[in-house]
Amino acid sequence: MSRNASMTEPRLAPNAITVLERRYLKRDKDGNVLETPASMFRRVASAIAEADGIFDPGADTKKTEDRFYNMMTSLEFMPNSPTLMNAGRELGQLSACFVLPVGDSMEEIFDAVKYTALIHKSGGGTGFSFSRLRPARDVVKSTTGVSSGPISFMRVFDVATETIKQGGTRRGANMGILRVDHPDIMDFIMCKADKRQLNNFNISVGVTEAFMEAVKKDEDYELVNPRNGEVTGVLNARKVFARIVHQAWENGEPGIIFLDRLNRDNPTPHVGVIESTNPCGEQPLLPYESCNLGSINLGMMVKNGAIDWKRLGETVHLAVHFLDNVVEVNRYPLEQIARMTMGNRKIGLGVMGWADMLILLGIPYDTDEAVELGGKVMKFISDVGREASRKLAETRGPFPNFPGSVFEERGEPPIRNATVTTIAPTGTISIIADASSGVEPLFAVSYVRQVMDNDILVEVHPIFERMARERGFYSPELMQLIARHGSLREIEDVPPDIKRLFVTAHDISPEMHIRMQAAFQEYTDNAVSKTVNFANGAAEDDVRTVYELAWKLGCKGVTIYRDGSRERQVLSTGRTPESEERSAEGVRRVKRERPKVLKGWTYQMQTGCGPLYITINEDESGLFELFTTMGKAGGCAASQCEAIGRMVSLAWRSGIHARQVIRQLQGISCHSPAGFGDNKVLSCADAVAKAIQAHMSANGYGSVREERALLRGACPDCGGIVEHEGGCAVCRACGYTECS
Repeated sequence: MSRNASMTEPRLAPNAITVLERRYLKRDKDGNVLETPASMFRRVASAIAEADGIFDPGADTKKTEDRFYNMMTSLEFMPNSPTLMNAGRELGQLSACFVLPVGDSMEEIFDAVKYTALIHKSGGGTGFSFSRLRPARDVVKSTTGVSSGPISFMRVFDVATETIKQGGTRRGANMGILRVDHPDIMDFIMCKADKRQLNNFNISVGVTEAFMEAVKKDEDYELVNPRNGEVTGVLNARKVFARIVHQAWENGEPGIIFLDRLNRDNPTPHVGVIESTNPCGEQPLLPYESCNLGSINLGMMVKNGAIDWKRLGETVHLAVHFLDNVVEVNRYPLEQIARMTMGNRKIGLGVMGWADMLILLGIPYDTDEAVELGGKVMKFISDVGREASRKLAETRGPFPNFPGSVFEERGEPPIRNATVTTIAPTGTISIIADASSGVEPLFAVSYVRQVMDNDILVEVHPIFERMARERGFYSPELMQLIARHGSLREIEDVPPDIKRLFVTAHDISPEMHIRMQAAFQEYTDNAVSKTVNFANGAAEDDVRTVYELAWKLGCKGVTIYRDGSRERQVLSTGRTPESEERSAEGVRRVKRERPKVLKGWTYQMQTGCGPLYITINEDESGLFELFTTMGKAGGCAASQCEAIGRMVSLAWRSGIHARQVIRQLQGISCHSPAGFGDNKVLSCADAVAKAIQAHMSANGYGSVREERALLRGACPDCGGIVEHEGGCAVCRACGYTECS
């Protein structure tokens, strides 16, 4: 069916509908959903098509609207989340990625904090380089005092981010980058060793080519004070690199960004220098620049066991048209951002469903054939995407900063967009499209989803389920067994050729992860967001090898995650160690042992049964146990409160999220409530929930911080499995994500 012929009704998976209803569809002031998925896609298509009329008053915008609508409802292409959420609505902010400058003065720093608040309020995420800030203990002439350094100011941004509410649809996320030659680099590398710090930040070290050469030769390199350009000391490059590797092995951060490579591919060096990226690292941007992203679903580009190159090419052309229109109709949160973005008109067309495409073609992900094909597919998308952008330039003109750009210097034809391609972590849009994420392999063939009435559902990859039924080895029991393992590696009842085809992230060697990233990076204007997964038992040398290989193969950055390295991870795939317990749902619970000494706080709550004293104790990992004491000794209320305390303690020690505990207890009412308004306590159980909330607020947890801490392993909303991709994490069971 031609996109121009008739309208496509979206055929969405149950998970896709759930995600749309929870996070995307328009609601009234009472939270009632006002639109269907089809009407959401129509709203977006109509708003984006209107840009055609700006360039050609006689344009048939209805025809363009229909083409955009069919492209999305057929699940061939999805724009980034802010476009789906906000196009055609009052907010109208359609960008996901922003970079803000942080200058070396109090005024510039707090201007950046204010701008961050405005961007996060509008639904975007922000990247910063803190490399311009003078180091800690450096002189401040205006006050004759000393500087507190970049890390202390990062905490200001972190607290501001945690405070900002984004209308319940998207939470703020930040990228913090510091150059490897900044005098505070060692403190920066260690700044997230304390897992209570900077939880609204991903951090990456800005690595230079000179530093990597010094690592290779085991040489020292110079540290430079950005205030005056003076050398303040030297460090051994190999020792600094070893510290980066150790911390990444320890908890996944910092990542590394190859700054010189970002600027090597900077299309407008005459406009500015690239210092930072967006929160997941795939979009290098100039200060005050934003970018609009979208992804083509490669799984939809296979026909009769072969790639449908014609369909792919048509989709690329239409997607570039769509994204250029987004640049035009976007309502930018700051005038500086509007000016910079419109000057370069960067777009980032990427892909999702790469693992699905390989499966449909019968090619295992971890093969030379797959790597070679990845480069071929991305080269095709890049070539056709630039062709589409140049075609737009013929009627709409090139991007305003084209004079003086690298394109003009090379004598190339005018082009509409300074960059065309980016491979982003597709997160929730891949759930909507029922596709694998970005260029990642499958994280699991089957997984468990817990729905609101606590029923346990087993979700199976649709292609695997179809093949299992066709080959005659499908059974609900087998699907549950696979969900508990995630991988097919140790499942005896699955044929060997199917096992080989459906390899998962932890079946694939870290080197193959990097080779695949490099294959796509070669033909991507911006960068490739991808996570290199390591088994829990991986050594630091394994991480070092991958970092060095990423540099050698031309990647622009690298993010790694070692399974279980975040201490609060409570769910993973693979074999369960002897010391751990696995529930019937396949969730791995590790009960923490009680240390001899704990710190605690006691809260008095007034209930209908009298005063209730609630003591909350913490260990190094966070909330650990809860005790209750009734002001009136004995009785039914006291015994019930003691039981609640025991169960809450067991839940916390076993890795259950505090938010889940609060959700179960709050709002329970009894015959004798106490208090009025916001201070009203409905029951003893409600009092316990309110005390936990008060404790979390008073001790710097905050909803975002606490959610992020647990998100490393199991989803705090549904308990589902969490996938790590490109420095972010997403639950495919319900769409929860830690990044904006």
